[in-house]
Amino acid sequence: MTFLFIWQYVSIAFYVYSLMLVAYVLMSWVPAVQNSSVGRILAKLCEPYLGIFRKFIPPIGMIDISPIVAIFLLNYIQKGLFIVIFKIFDMFA
Repeated sequence: MTFLFIWQYVSIAFYVYSLMLVAYVLMSWVPAVQNSSVGRILAKLCEPYLGIFRKFIPPIGMIDISPIVAIFLLNYIQKGLFIVIFKIFDMFA
């Protein structure tokens, strides 16, 4: 039962961060929103993660595909973490 609670919290955290990334990317289309307090908070939370991908993936014209790769990788990290948590609980059960 504890495994399910931990997994639910981890899943919710990854889902919320994914939504934050999407919101941050959509906010880039409206500069006035980026300068708001919500925009600055999202920038502080999302930019360190997205910055990793922007170093290696150059924009294609005016399109930055690094957020797409970042979200896909975040999903794979979530799946990998699920396997690790499952193995840990399986070891002790």
